Amino acid sequence: MTHINTIGVGLYSDVAYSTDLTTGAWTLDKAQSLTTFTEANWKALFQTEVAVNVAGGITGKFRRITNIREMPQMGTPPNIVNVPNYGGKVSKQIQGQADSPTFEITMNFVPQDWITSANYLGEYVGKSSAWPFRFTLLNADPTTSGATKYASLTGSGLATVQNTQYFFGGKLEALQINPQLTDSNTAILTISLQTELWGPFTNDMS
Repeated sequence: MTHINTIGVGLYSDVAYSTDLTTGAWTLDKAQSLTTFTEANWKALFQTEVAVNVAGGITGKFRRITNIREMPQMGTPPNIVNVPNYGGKVSKQIQGQADSPTFEITMNFVPQDWITSANYLGEYVGKSSAWPFRFTLLNADPTTSGATKYASLTGSGLATVQNTQYFFGGKLEALQINPQLTDSNTAILTISLQTELWGPFTNDMS
């Protein structure tokens, strides 16, 4: 499959993080460079999904952020600096060093999904550890079912539909609950980017 080549709605777009720090010996230092941690290394960390209300997650295991209501922008933001041009009618602009984007996800909040017991989804929030993250832009639902539906596998999972994948090292910093009186309860999950953003990658794994 290639990158998405038609206009469409990213209705099935997905955010996931891997709980696997052993495959390829993933570290933040390695994640900073595609010469030491390649596209194939990233995808090897996303092989089998662990359900949100299930404990566990080791080799090749990943967890998806579900019930997403609003996605953040994806990509490195510009940082344009205006430089005075004395004697001219307008200032000049130069490219400064861009700040990491703010990655905040608005979700419909299901408390059961965010249990804080050991090895459950909520237990990873607010910890100092960084994890491998994957953002997948999807205009269609993968045709595979079960724990490999959103896996970065050859010939199945995400490979069954056109998609675009980004990877980065990040932390689940905070989960803020917004109680609603007239609508479903929502929450904002804040993820910090600890590395550069790698991608977009094609998913040509057929």
